[in-house]
Amino acid sequence: MIYNTRHLLAVLRGFLAHDNQHRPHQGRGQRSPDQVTLPAPVADLDAVRVRRRKVLYGLINEYAQAA
Repeated sequence: MIYNTRHLLAVLRGFLAHDNQHRPHQGRGQRSPDQVTLPAPVADLDAVRVRRRKVLYGLINEYAQAA
């Protein structure tokens, strides 16, 4: 639920940052629009730990390899 204009702008900024900097796009070879280099090769998920980060109050989740 969007409460006011300020809240709407914060949600839109968060979504745009996620979409342009983090979310993979199929038409760009699984790269985000702001990413210039190719992504790292796919890792064997049995050998690595995966970390989940909530975006936009949990509406979107981003996943990355844990350190």
